[in-house]
Amino acid sequence: MMTLDRRSFLAGASTLAALGAPAILHAEDAIKIGEVNSYTAQPAFLKPYRQGWELALEKVNAAGGVNGRKIETVFRDDGGKPEDAVRYAGDLLDAEKVDVLAGGFLSNIGLALADVANQRKRLYLASEPLTDALVWGKGNHYTFRLRPSTYMQAAMLVEEAAKLPAKRWALVAPNYEYGQSANKWFKDLLKRAKPDVEFVAEQYPALGKIDAGATIQALEAGKPEAIFNVTFGGDLTNFVRQGTTRGLFEGRSVVSMLTGEPEYVDPLGAEAPVGWIVTGYPYGDLNTPEHVAFRDAYKAKYGEMPKLGSVVGYETVNSIAAALAKAGSTDNEKLVSTLEGLKLTTVFGPIEFRAIDHQSTMGAFVGKIALKDGLGVMSNWNYRDGAKYLPPDSEVKILRPAG
Repeated sequence: MMTLDRRSFLAGASTLAALGAPAILHAEDAIKIGEVNSYTAQPAFLKPYRQGWELALEKVNAAGGVNGRKIETVFRDDGGKPEDAVRYAGDLLDAEKVDVLAGGFLSNIGLALADVANQRKRLYLASEPLTDALVWGKGNHYTFRLRPSTYMQAAMLVEEAAKLPAKRWALVAPNYEYGQSANKWFKDLLKRAKPDVEFVAEQYPALGKIDAGATIQALEAGKPEAIFNVTFGGDLTNFVRQGTTRGLFEGRSVVSMLTGEPEYVDPLGAEAPVGWIVTGYPYGDLNTPEHVAFRDAYKAKYGEMPKLGSVVGYETVNSIAAALAKAGSTDNEKLVSTLEGLKLTTVFGPIEFRAIDHQSTMGAFVGKIALKDGLGVMSNWNYRDGAKYLPPDSEVKILRPAG
């Protein structure tokens, strides 16, 4: 199949009309993306992610591919192990001869893949890892990130947390890069907004192995007035259920990162924590033209509504395709140069990959958990443009010493 941008399409159409013959592509002309992710370790997010990815790939190739070339993806499952992700990345570059690396879910794995990209001088578009180190402290020339970072989402939630009367805060987060980064920025940004706040308890349970009873007891001992939560997946489910049973949330505000994403709130059903202030994805109520078109296409293909992972997978492919089309090449330096400042329209609206730190300005939705038909949904939500929740360039230059 052919894929062309509008200008190339018009030029190609004129040429073909003059020649009176169709163009024929061969399999060896395909552009190859190597995608590494924790499919078996994090299926709640990554199954819909893979479906969104394949929907976008199908759409791009049905429209003719990119610059007359089909896009193919070679997937690898790292099982949640950084060492396996590094091994697969090397195999994708050396044996499969992929043109671009992409993917990553857990922050520690995203950092490992970024290091491979830097050493091998190959473009890596991180789709999901949220750690700020990916674009700041350990940022490099070849690594870009699509999703809003821990800093960005913490800043969005601090905006709401600062409105609460609470002064005594407890925090709980998984004990790895993402959780540590999220807590760091929440504390720092809330302290700037409300200098009189105190952080009276912090808990860092092992990812996927939370001892909810002990965690709740430790948080309760600090006598907090509000709680900041960063757990997700099975840990979140256990934390919510045990915390509700033990009365942890009674009379306390809870601000929670990611909890409004359907991947994590759906499994709770009617036990969803009503009133929590969250980031998430109001997939059923977002009715912009771009989102409706995506949602309808996704539902037609898979027979279900999209989740946030679906959007991330879909827009990762679209971002790579846009960069390839504009660069007109698979040369890594040209792709890096093209991605720096690249603008495109996503199902959430326009975004830009910033030249200064390679972070996209994709935003997030902030709202409160409510119950609807026995399921947790986002209510009173609004979209926060990611560009408004990043530090000034002067601060970014300090945070990103690698340039």
